[in-house]
Amino acid sequence: MRYFIIAGEASGDLHASRLLEEIKALDPGADIRFVGGDLMQKIAGGKPIIHYSSMAFMGFSKVIANLPSIFRNLNTVTEEIVKFSPDRLILVDYPGFNLKIAKRIHKLVAKGRLSTEIDWYISPKIWAWKEWRVKKIKKYVDKMLCILPFE
Repeated sequence: MRYFIIAGEASGDLHASRLLEEIKALDPGADIRFVGGDLMQKIAGGKPIIHYSSMAFMGFSKVIANLPSIFRNLNTVTEEIVKFSPDRLILVDYPGFNLKIAKRIHKLVAKGRLSTEIDWYISPKIWAWKEWRVKKIKKYVDKMLCILPFE
C-alpha cells in the first residue's frame, strides 16, 4: 500500500515514527511519503516532503508573518498527495494544518480524483477546546485513531 503521513511538530514526528515501524512490520512493501522530521526519516527512508521545523509557527504574530509560507506548504503538500495518490493519508495531530489538508483531500476524493482513505492518528484535543472541529472532522476524516481512552 501507499501511505502519506503528515506530522507537523516534534511530538508528531515521534508518534509517527513509531506508527511507521508498525506499518513497515505489517506491510514490508509499504511505499511511504511523509511530512515530518528526522525520526520519521530514519524509519521511512528518504527525505520528508517538508521538514516539520519549517512548519511550526507558534503565536498569532508568527502565524500572520508566515502566512505566505503556510499557504505554500499547504499547496505543496496537496500537490504531493495528488501526485502520489496514496491509499491512506494519515494525519498526526497538528490540527490547524491537517484539518485544512483533510478538507482539500476529501473534496478531491468526492470528485473522484483520488481514492484515498483519510485517517487521523492522535485526535486533536477537541474535548478541551474548539469543539466545533468535531463536525469538520466527521465530515472530512474516515477514521479517528485515538490514544487516550476518554477520547
